[in-house]
Amino acid sequence: MKFLDFAKVTVRSGAGGRGCISFRREKYIEYGGPDGGNGGRGGDVIAVAVEGLNTLIDYRYQQHFFAQNGRPGEGRQKTGADGDDIVLRVPVGTEILDDDQETVIADLTEVGQRVLLAKGGNGGFGNLHFKSSTNQAPRRANPGQDEIERVLWLRLKLIADVGLLGLPNAGKSTFLAATSNARPKIADYPFTTLHPNLGVVAVDGAEFVIADIPGLIAGAHEGKGIGDRFLGHVERCAVLLHLIDGTQDDVAEAYHTIINELEQYGGGLADTPRVTVLNKIDALDDELVEMQLAELRKVCDGPVLTMSGAAQSGTTEVLRALRAQIVARANAEAAEGEEDGPWRPV
Repeated sequence: MKFLDFAKVTVRSGAGGRGCISFRREKYIEYGGPDGGNGGRGGDVIAVAVEGLNTLIDYRYQQHFFAQNGRPGEGRQKTGADGDDIVLRVPVGTEILDDDQETVIADLTEVGQRVLLAKGGNGGFGNLHFKSSTNQAPRRANPGQDEIERVLWLRLKLIADVGLLGLPNAGKSTFLAATSNARPKIADYPFTTLHPNLGVVAVDGAEFVIADIPGLIAGAHEGKGIGDRFLGHVERCAVLLHLIDGTQDDVAEAYHTIINELEQYGGGLADTPRVTVLNKIDALDDELVEMQLAELRKVCDGPVLTMSGAAQSGTTEVLRALRAQIVARANAEAAEGEEDGPWRPV
């Protein structure tokens, strides 16, 4: 299945059915009076987050979604049938944006969340509705309300606990393959990862989800390489895992490159808790490992761990450090919720 995380759709609700002008005419019944029914309501356009989807590829091949119009009213006080709704099934984590691609209409982060994108028009009143003591034979009826048409954008941000960051060939995919059942593409050339991958890892009886995104290079925020558009998939993460290739000459420069791209991207991503790891230590002797660690510690705010994803050395300690950050985030959110107190309608 191909991965697609951004799609444009055009939606249109159903128009309401027109009201009916009709009079009751039956043998032996004098002064039958009006009996025109109301029109049916037009269908709505609804988006709902569902399980089992992790891409917007369905919206590459179909971009137009039109709900059914309401049926017109009929004589004998028959109300027209309502139009059928149309439902857009999207992955959990999908943001729905207005045509300006900036205004967020909805953010569907849980299974079953629904949002009304375009409301169907109400049906028009038939002439029976206008009957009164002073107007016993009205000859008017209302048309149904018009439909609503909108151009929207769907943007998928994957739901994960940990986001993997690093330059190309920093060992992100190798780490994901070593610690989970995910099987991302691994090769000895840059940009082997072209779209995000998810993997479920376990440590000390606890499980959490890691997202691997394509590597960043200097100038990614300007569109160089693959660019920084995949950073949106790690915005929701509780912690970022920053992997640095220990075999490169300047590990401090590699660290600053990623941090600068996070700052240029904005959205507070640079302030997200991070775990920094010197990777590929199996290719270095002990003296060189210590030298690279010393260089990293000069520029890194927090502690620096060491690991080899290929040799699966030090991965458990890294997973435990990530787990600790996830638990801390969950505890902080729980405490914040208790301080706010239960929500009550105003």
